[in-house]
Amino acid sequence: RNENAFGVTKFVETAKKLGVPPPVSIQNDFSLADRRFHTDGTAEACAPHNVPGGIGLLAYGALSGGTLSGKYLGDQKEAKTARHTLFEDFQPRYHSNRTMTMAAAHVEIAKKWNVTPSQLAYAWAASREYMASVIIGATTLEQLKENVAAFTMEIPSGAIEEVDNLHLEYERPYFDPGLCRLGRKA
Repeated sequence: RNENAFGVTKFVETAKKLGVPPPVSIQNDFSLADRRFHTDGTAEACAPHNVPGGIGLLAYGALSGGTLSGKYLGDQKEAKTARHTLFEDFQPRYHSNRTMTMAAAHVEIAKKWNVTPSQLAYAWAASREYMASVIIGATTLEQLKENVAAFTMEIPSGAIEEVDNLHLEYERPYFDPGLCRLGRKA
């Protein structure tokens, strides 16, 4: 469930009143394109100085529904059978014009640093100090191997800087109103 700082605080306060342990993890949508957990105060509410031991993030959506893998850019064979192609109304936030533009820039950064776009997105997410685990998704064995490899690599600081600069340019790109790149209404 996506929770925010207020919700985390209420859970922790309720746990204190009931004399039970506080939550140990939170599952939120989190990616290069959706950093709300970090930017809206939720990460701070989950920090060890607020909750003994901290509340670790279990991130889902680290590839923004596959968009950050680059598979929806251009006319790639893989996209023809992908869930966002097959199910047109599923998670339209991942396909706004700005999210697609950001994904294209992300793909170029990954190429420059000689990693796959998926590896860069997963490794970046895993490198966050509040991350307990990153939930991955794979349809093929090749994707699984690629994704698992992301958790053993170290991202060069230059790549992190470029990704962070990309975020400054495209903060919350999924709130782009209008038509999505896949031709659906946002």
